[in-house]
Amino acid sequence: MTIDESKWHFLKNLLGYSDNEMRLFKENPRNSDVVSMMSALAGKTIIAQVVESHGCYIGHKIGDRLYFDGGGNLITSLCPKRVCTLALGPMVPLIFAVQELFYAGADPDQMRFNRVGCPDVGIACGGWGHVVFELKVRDRHQHSGNATRQQP
Repeated sequence: MTIDESKWHFLKNLLGYSDNEMRLFKENPRNSDVVSMMSALAGKTIIAQVVESHGCYIGHKIGDRLYFDGGGNLITSLCPKRVCTLALGPMVPLIFAVQELFYAGADPDQMRFNRVGCPDVGIACGGWGHVVFELKVRDRHQHSGNATRQQP
């Protein structure tokens, strides 16, 4: 596959790679595969929607949504005013899985285990509350706002 040199240049500058590091990066065929699909993934939005919530100190309620760009960056302009940082941690593996499925040519919305919960175990187990998020992927044009970092 041929990749436009401007994409390589963008990544080299973004990642702060030396010429030697960029050469090593380009020699890995998996990187070429991912780079060839970056623009398509940049056109996606990953949405984590609250599907269960009880006793959440931050105030996340059913229906609240957190928005991430295809690179996994939180799009703060589209999110609630307050976002629980403890709830973000459990989302990381699912966001990574979304990216991996996309790069493998599979539909990320077909992920079987697409829910995560915040680490608070809830009042019944000695905590305060518990929130469950469900992840899905949508085309970027279906949402207003822009990602914080432009990708090629």
